[in-house]
Amino acid sequence: MKALRKSLDALYLISGALAAMCLVAILLLIVVQMVARWTGEVFPGAASYAGYAMAGASFLAFANALNRGSHIRVSILLNALPDGPKRLLDIWCFGLAAAIAWYFTYYAYWFVYWSWKFNEVSQAQDATALWIPQSVMVVGGAILAIALTDNLLTLIVKGEHRLTRDIVDQSFGE
Repeated sequence: MKALRKSLDALYLISGALAAMCLVAILLLIVVQMVARWTGEVFPGAASYAGYAMAGASFLAFANALNRGSHIRVSILLNALPDGPKRLLDIWCFGLAAAIAWYFTYYAYWFVYWSWKFNEVSQAQDATALWIPQSVMVVGGAILAIALTDNLLTLIVKGEHRLTRDIVDQSFGE
């Protein structure tokens, strides 16, 4: 089980690092586009590539952000409940979230598959095959679904989830 835990934690960390790399890619794309404009050149598709990188940054960051407690979690009700009902509500929330994430991932996969099958390309100047940037959505959604399922099973077996709380979050109204 320790090997599985290490693998999952590494997956979440790598996913977060890839999300950070997508943000750096956005910065570089903007800088290259600025330089191209200053020199009178054209960088076709820069805005589209920046959009793809933004989607990649979002989807790849979901699981890492979840485990670090960075997602918005309305805990006012959870904090008011005793341990028994609080645990049941937590299980229900993680179960529902995991089901929605797996549902999303399943249909996102088919969305990407049909984009690939019909050879869809973007309508912008870049004419990128759309299945390539759409695949990041599937990968990020699957990693989020795994993270939610991981937290759900940990909550059921051990009695507590694996979400950490940021000290900054604790200072805002709880």
